[in-house]
Amino acid sequence: MHITPRPLGLYLHIPFCRQKCAYCDFYSLSGQDARMDDYVDALCAHLTEAAPSASGHQIDTIYFGGGTPSLLGPKRLTTLLKTVSKRYHVAKDAEITLEANPESAGDWKALKTLRKAGFNRLSLGMQSASDAELQHIGRVHTMEQVTAAVEAARKARFENLSLDLIYGLPGQSSEQWQENLAAAVSLAPEHLSCYGLKVEPGTPLYARQAEEDLPDDEAQADMYLYTVEYLAQNGYAQYEISNFAKPGCACRHNLGYWRQTPYLGLGPAAASMLPGRTPEEFSLRRTNVRDLAAYLRQSHQGRFQPAEEESVSPAEARFETMMLGLRTTKGVNEAAFTAMHGVALSDVYGAKLAELETQGLLCHTGGWWRLTRRGMDVQNGVLVELMEE
Repeated sequence: MHITPRPLGLYLHIPFCRQKCAYCDFYSLSGQDARMDDYVDALCAHLTEAAPSASGHQIDTIYFGGGTPSLLGPKRLTTLLKTVSKRYHVAKDAEITLEANPESAGDWKALKTLRKAGFNRLSLGMQSASDAELQHIGRVHTMEQVTAAVEAARKARFENLSLDLIYGLPGQSSEQWQENLAAAVSLAPEHLSCYGLKVEPGTPLYARQAEEDLPDDEAQADMYLYTVEYLAQNGYAQYEISNFAKPGCACRHNLGYWRQTPYLGLGPAAASMLPGRTPEEFSLRRTNVRDLAAYLRQSHQGRFQPAEEESVSPAEARFETMMLGLRTTKGVNEAAFTAMHGVALSDVYGAKLAELETQGLLCHTGGWWRLTRRGMDVQNGVLVELMEE
């Protein structure tokens, strides 16, 4: 009897950057290029050590995130991808994404080497079409380099290209955001991610926020609504709060997160979500040490230890299904909920869902529960209502 392997996403964190951006709270480092070779060796060792945890699974998506993964260059990136292919069962049609910043993605021959190695999706951190805005938030590229990177990607035969944008930047007007969005659409990517700026503690932007002219919540909300409508008019369907795609081009790796597909995260600060080991444990969350030097020490010692490990109970997992599923425009499917959790959605959340539907925050059609446009605006409030089972 043929047993279909279960899907598993693979995330590889590449922490190197040319310069730390003013708003970024991801784990990333500048000025550490001399450690790249040691890091690739460590990541290959971690891939080998972690391979047994992927037994019985098929890798259907691979995501190189950062940091700026493209800084590693084609040779190192190809070494990592070859190690994955050697140690894991990778689907023939796996989505393999590389994050890149425009200033490190302008060489079409380098991109062609990566395309031939198996990378088939490129995600470029455009962020803005305004050089002044880019400079203000600490980005080291220009809009001219964005255009050059897109042209290089197309010449290298990348047919699945995503651009990241941020709205609500310091001093940004609605008109400037609309210009940024139009500039991105004019480059004809298959996918767009549009995020509202969040000022995170510990970042340079947080330290100087009192001096910044930051758009307020209402202005950000207006920018968001314009984004949804403008992108729909230009053929980009919204499939998640911040993500829009041409038909068939939604990011499969991120969809896996929102559908609670297990994933394995390797590299410093990377997180994993693996199947539970007992009936009382729906899943197991692990987070790696958030320190490059400590991660390299673990490699030299021959064993990688997670910095944190958390057991996710069935009740917590049910709430996560709602929290993650309601981020998507499809929402949460009743039959899928029952199949995943062994209990009917209505038995757990029925009364609260009905109340939220009465308030116009949720709608129920064809076995799916989804947020209304008004519900999207107050998503956090909806989730608070659902938290108490």
